[in-house]
Amino acid sequence: MAQKDGAEEAKPNFFMRIGLFIKQVIDEIRKVVTPTGKELVGWSVAVFIFVLLLMVFVTVMDFGLGKLAFLIFG
Repeated sequence: MAQKDGAEEAKPNFFMRIGLFIKQVIDEIRKVVTPTGKELVGWSVAVFIFVLLLMVFVTVMDFGLGKLAFLIFG
């Protein structure tokens, strides 16, 4: 924090900080770009495929570790 001649800068009061926060949130929301329909479909398909691959991976691991536990412990 920068100091001038050894004096500390006053911290804004609670309501000023809330107002600044809301202003910054609005400024950031204005920067958001809505995807096109083609982009939305493409990303949705990518997420769906990724989730399916993870489901297959977890299912194989569960089945394999279950069989391994059964072999070890009978």
